[in-house]
This record gives sequence, structure tokens and C-alpha cells, in this order.
Amino acid sequence: MTLDDKKRVLREMVLHRRFEERCYQAYIERKIGGFLHLYPGQEACCNGVMEAARPSHDYVITGYRDHIHAIKCGADPKAVMAELYGKATGCSKGRGGSMHIFDVAHRFMGGYALVGGPFPLAAGMAKAIQMKGGDEIAICFLGDAANNQGVFHETLNMSKLWNLPVLFVCENNLYGIGTALDRSTAVHDQYKRVCAYGIESAQCDGQDIDIVYEHAKTAIDYVRSGKGPYFLELMTYRYRGHSMSDSRAYRSREEEEHWKLRDPINILRDRLIAAGELTLEDFQQMERDTDTFIEQDIIAFAEASPEPDVSELEHFVLA
Repeated sequence: MTLDDKKRVLREMVLHRRFEERCYQAYIERKIGGFLHLYPGQEACCNGVMEAARPSHDYVITGYRDHIHAIKCGADPKAVMAELYGKATGCSKGRGGSMHIFDVAHRFMGGYALVGGPFPLAAGMAKAIQMKGGDEIAICFLGDAANNQGVFHETLNMSKLWNLPVLFVCENNLYGIGTALDRSTAVHDQYKRVCAYGIESAQCDGQDIDIVYEHAKTAIDYVRSGKGPYFLELMTYRYRGHSMSDSRAYRSREEEEHWKLRDPINILRDRLIAAGELTLEDFQQMERDTDTFIEQDIIAFAEASPEPDVSELEHFVLA
């Protein structure tokens, strides 16, 4: 990435962090209901991978921690927030909520509540690309805990058997809900698990966007060149609990503070300051401008948007 790219991405990461923290506040205010899974701490993962990909060209699918992936793919953050508010202007017309953000126009093919649900769908999209002869790839973001689902192994097997153009990105934040990885999974390094299927794989620091970008570029170039699937594991950490009902009693505050020392936003900020491309005052102004944008544009839009009309209750229902 160029220095201009990095400054742009820093602004985006600040927006993503502030957007999620504002979601937290809106949930406490009971403006957002249902489940809410937040992304702070993992921003370098989605941003690093998608900077190396082709947003709105490549197909992207993920699990239920999905707001930022949608926005990075090109979804309007106002429509995402309206969806969280359950409003008719939301990207799923208020019918999906937090775990079901979609933007098909930008080829963000959705967040899914079922653990492991995106795996076979990503393979299906990759198979369609292969049959049509396009140069797109499918990118499947997944969490470490989903890898114990049987469909994970079935999908990897078929992806390699058919040599599909699909990249699996494991955002390993060390916990599945409240269960530590070493209590649930025999092989801790997730990238090693795919060797049984002959799939190329790598593991890297998921907190440093430069490192994520370089590994993602290698992986994406590999997949796009027709060599088959690739599995990339990003070691990261979520600052908040699994969802809003999670008290985080299963992990120590010392562990949380240790990971915050390697905050992905601060790493990129400090690198730009050291390069003379940014000052601390510039960054603080960026944060203030972002907060203003979120309040005056995103939140204002969501709160002013209408509720879904009861007359449309049966619309978009298959049967």
C-alpha cells in the first residue's frame, strides 16, 4: 500500500471502530435489539484482506460479526445502521438485523448466524465463478471456533478436489463465545489443519495491517491465478465480549490490556507519524470528524427512518 492508501485506510479503520462503539451505545439505549456482535480489535483483518482484494468485484461472505465487512465491501454505513435499528431503509429492509447484513450490489453476500454456514456457500460461489470463467474469487471470513464444524472439513475437501478460486480467512480471536481455543480444539494453529487436504496456508499477525496486507496479497494472487483454494489465519483479538450479553468473565483483564498494547489502529497511526505523514493532532481531528459524521449522518438517518410497514409483513417470504 502507498502512504496515501495507508492514510485512507486509517480513516476507514477509525470509522469502523467508532461505528461499532456507537452500536454498543445504541444497544444500551435500547435503540438496537436482538443479537449484536462487535468488531473492535480486529479491524486490521478485514481491511488488510480487502485492500489486497477487489471490493465489489470479488464475492465476500462471513459469519455474524459482519457490519465492518459489509461497509468495507462498499455498503452504505447509513443503511447498515438502519438495519441494526430495524428500519425499512436498512440493507435488509429491517428484516435481518445485526447478523444478516447484505449488499449484493457490492457482492457482499451476507453475514450468517449459523456457525460454519458460510463455508459451503463460499465454495458454491467459487464453483459458479469457475464454471462461468470469470476472474473473481470468493472470500470467506470465518472464526476459529467454526472450524470444528463438520461442514468445514467437507468444504475444504471439495474446494481442493475441484480446485476452486476461494480464499478462507480465519480471524482467530482465541475464543469461541466464552470457550478458549485450547479447551475446544486439539490443533491450536488453525492453518495447520488444512494440510490434510493439500491446501496452501499461512498464519500471520492480524493486528498489523501491513503484515495482513502482504499475506493477503500473496494468498489472493495465488487463488486468482487459478492455483486453487488458500487458507489464511490471522491472529487477532476482540476487545468486547462475544455478544452484548457476554460479561467476559472467562478471561482476565490483564490479557485484554496486553492485546490493547497492539491495537491495530494505533500501530498504523504510529507508523504514519514516524514517517512524517501524520501528526497526533491530525489523528485526533480525524476522530472528531468521524464522530460528527456518525452522529449527524449515520445515526440521524437511522433514527429518522421509518419502521417497516405492517402491510409488508409477508413480503420477501418464500412460502
